[in-house]
Amino acid sequence: MSQMLVVRPGATALDEQERMKGALDIPLSEVGKQQVLLAVDQIAKFPIAMIYCGPCESAVDTAKILAEKANCKWKICEWLRNLDHGLWEGKCIEEIKRQQPKLYRQVQDNPNLFNPPEGETLAQAQQRVSKQLQKLKKKHAGEVIAVVIPEPLATLIATQLKCSTFDDFWKSECDTGTWELIDSASEAVKLTV
Repeated sequence: MSQMLVVRPGATALDEQERMKGALDIPLSEVGKQQVLLAVDQIAKFPIAMIYCGPCESAVDTAKILAEKANCKWKICEWLRNLDHGLWEGKCIEEIKRQQPKLYRQVQDNPNLFNPPEGETLAQAQQRVSKQLQKLKKKHAGEVIAVVIPEPLATLIATQLKCSTFDDFWKSECDTGTWELIDSASEAVKLTV
């Protein structure tokens, strides 16, 4: 049995504006820094063996703060880079809803069909992370580890670990500064915001 903390970095300026961040490299905002400090205080009670994070600045900064508080090592992993939203990166979600209502509804109705113009699909991202997650679970059997990754990759990984479905792409896109503990044996989930 192993446990994985799926940690979403604090907010960036784009998150606060409800813009699609995707693979853009944006630092934490002041609100995001406060979210991280609150989350880290909650998470630090777990005996974290190792932290893996995506390469974006908000994930790296969040991982550094968590590693210092939890007194553990951390590592940047390229395979944990966020989804590439292609031409949608930097766009407001409401702008996409107005300009491409059919595509917006399609993503709402079936997130697995998500395919932003010139971007990465959820299926491609899932393929990228699946094998690596299995390696981490095997390597850290019996331990608690953390992955620090922005949305929507965080929800994609959490649903994969829980063997559940990706329900609401647009809602997950705006989720920051939260975390969940996933028990890989029982698939039980504890969510703390």
